Amino acid sequence: MTAMNRSNLEYYKDTQIDLATIARTLFDHKLLIAVVVGLFTALGIFYAVIATPIYQATAMIQIEPKKVGLDATPQFNTKPASVSEAVTEIELIKSRTVLGQVVSDLKLDVVAWPRYFPGIGRYMARQFTPTANEKVAAPLFGLGAFAWGGEKIDVYSLDVPDDMLGARMTVIAGENGAYRLIDSDGATLLHGQVGQIAGGNGVTLQIAELVGRPGTEYRLTKNRMLNASLDYQQRLRVVESGKDSGIVYLSINDADPAQAVRVLNEVSRLYVRQNVERSSAEAAQRLEFLQSQLPVVRKELEKSEEALHAFQMRTKSVDISLETKALLDQMVAYDTQLSELRLKRTDLDRLYTRQHPASAALSQQIGQIESQRVSLQNQIKALPETQQELLRLTRDMQVTTQTYTLVLNKAQEQDIIRAGNIGNVRIIDKADTNLEDPVKPMRAIIVLVAMLLGTVIAIAIIFIRQAFYRGVENPEIIESMGMPVYASLPLSRQQERLQKKRSADGDKGPSRLLGVAAPSELAIESLRSLRTSLHFAMMEARNNVLMITSAMPGAGKSFVSANLAVIIAQAGRRVLLIDADMRKGHLHKAFGLQPKHGLSDALAARVGNTDVINSTGVDNLHFISCGFAAPNPSELLMHDNFSKLLRDLSPHYDLVIIDTPPVIAVTDASLVGRQAGTTLLVARFGKSTVKEIEVSKRRLAQNGVLVKGAIFNGVIRKASTAEYDCAAYGYDYSPNKK
Repeated sequence: MTAMNRSNLEYYKDTQIDLATIARTLFDHKLLIAVVVGLFTALGIFYAVIATPIYQATAMIQIEPKKVGLDATPQFNTKPASVSEAVTEIELIKSRTVLGQVVSDLKLDVVAWPRYFPGIGRYMARQFTPTANEKVAAPLFGLGAFAWGGEKIDVYSLDVPDDMLGARMTVIAGENGAYRLIDSDGATLLHGQVGQIAGGNGVTLQIAELVGRPGTEYRLTKNRMLNASLDYQQRLRVVESGKDSGIVYLSINDADPAQAVRVLNEVSRLYVRQNVERSSAEAAQRLEFLQSQLPVVRKELEKSEEALHAFQMRTKSVDISLETKALLDQMVAYDTQLSELRLKRTDLDRLYTRQHPASAALSQQIGQIESQRVSLQNQIKALPETQQELLRLTRDMQVTTQTYTLVLNKAQEQDIIRAGNIGNVRIIDKADTNLEDPVKPMRAIIVLVAMLLGTVIAIAIIFIRQAFYRGVENPEIIESMGMPVYASLPLSRQQERLQKKRSADGDKGPSRLLGVAAPSELAIESLRSLRTSLHFAMMEARNNVLMITSAMPGAGKSFVSANLAVIIAQAGRRVLLIDADMRKGHLHKAFGLQPKHGLSDALAARVGNTDVINSTGVDNLHFISCGFAAPNPSELLMHDNFSKLLRDLSPHYDLVIIDTPPVIAVTDASLVGRQAGTTLLVARFGKSTVKEIEVSKRRLAQNGVLVKGAIFNGVIRKASTAEYDCAAYGYDYSPNKK
């Protein structure tokens, strides 16, 4: 495979989303997911149970087509087809004119409620049922200032200065209906008695009802009328049932169902009244117009009568011929129609422009009648002049008489409409609410959302931890840094039990070593494979000294050093184990020894090199402890005494294993590594990071120490790492128990 192909393959592996790995990672953290989801589910159930129920009151109103004009005909729709006729009425319902009056009538700008204990107070109050002997619940935990059930407050009136609008005040119940009002700073504003008007410091208060124990507190606020109106404007929901249906549904949510019903009924009542008043005002305007036209038509009638009478007296002509009478009747009919249509035109001109469909249709009708009238006038011109004049005067009188009668009838009709106007809206369903089925909280949805939220948060926690805590969990990552992994050691629970037991027994006996106490452990089997690998890895080494170190503390290098020494010794090879951590060395505890006469003593030339060698109880295995804590471990390791000690002792052993302090913590490992022919770095599963391993390798290389390979210790069996865990496949070479 070419370098380019390998690069493309690596890029593909880095950018692809491995769903199987994600699923295995989530499975590895199933306990965390279960705990977080369980916690959120419990919180969701708790909230769903104690949350205050919210009830919805609903009402229905019908909006009919609006009637306009002298004959109260339905109004033509002049709005675009996409705009419903009910849109305007819906905005009128939600106007501050209506809602402001509702707030004023129901005193919704005054908000008063008992003070409940935070969280569970309202729930406890709802569980209490007043009786004849016990009207209010006994206080819990001795907290008498809070309401625990049965408490009530009804404020009849409240007036405060402008600077106190919106400020929270507190009413404290006293004995026999007395109370005290304090401000947010605790200063007393006034003292009062239920049912009586009390005043003080610019505040006037009258409480109609106050139920509660002496000392119970009630919250009281006087809001601005505008703010209260805007609040209900947001809460009130008004929608049309269907486009152009004229059916409008009103709804409002409130924790007090009776309050919601009162508010919605008041909104409906005021809106209907406003609509009636608006319609009556239009009828009154039309009546005023007709009454203004009556004197004008009356004068024209009188003038036409006088002109006819004067002509008859002058010409001594009273009757007209039958032909002339027929033409007169037709002309009067045309003129009467024109007068009626022109009167209607004057009324429509107040409402619409000449381009309106109603006005345009009326103009077309007037034009047709006028053309017929012109044709009739041509026939009249053929009559004698006397008959023409008599016809004209008679026609004017009859037309004016009929016009006057029409205007008078319309005026009486509009007067009747104005007096009995009911508007174009009516209440179909009055407000009501379902007390058995509150709209909130939706308990099932709350619990479901809580579970989903818990799942999302748990997954987010897992991936955030994965992103920020970059502990190596894949041996391939270590190998990609140029260090072969000689062994992957599974985490041994048996070792944890041995450590606890060793502490309880006072750190006595070599049997506390895992390689001795549990030689069939899978971790020990992995060390045996490491023993085989080391045999070939050290064939070209310059000496038989093996240094085992780690990047940071806690990787398990001491565990690896001690147990590797044990199993190599059990194979018949002579092994010397040296604890070179002269700062915090503790390998002597694994063998039940004391740190006296150890490496620090030999390097300081206080004792001989052979005098610090200890027996371990394991055949072929000798041990040199760290000795007493030295003030200058690095200087001791740099001294020739350390090189001399290794030169003197290594020929007597097949293998010398040196356990050193961590590389990043101190420089001791770099000093020891110069004397060792082979160096192995221990990395801890899920704890050692790529950065730490890289820094350790680079620091050792800077001091001339080549890391031969790595040991991956403490591998935990996970679904996400199953392909690298031999235990995941059921490989267990423990002896069969008989």
